[in-house]
Amino acid sequence: MTLRKGEVTRADLKRKWPHHVALPAEKVRGIKNSETVYGFAETMSAGPRTLHMRRRDTDLVVFCFGKSKDADAFCERFGGERLPGTGRQ
Repeated sequence: MTLRKGEVTRADLKRKWPHHVALPAEKVRGIKNSETVYGFAETMSAGPRTLHMRRRDTDLVVFCFGKSKDADAFCERFGGERLPGTGRQ
């Protein structure tokens, strides 16, 4: 795998932003929804990119946070799900 200089990898996200929150992709779709969700995440300790996963035929967007309290606030605001084993304290 080739990396570009300064590119944030999945390993970087897991190490530097260990608190992960999954949102159903439909909550992030559309310009208005995405601006709201990403704008809120940017005001917190969110990582520079998101991850994507699929669970039980549902597409999920995973936001990564550096602080547990930020992940909890984001989760509460948008009805997300904290992912286990991601630095939860």
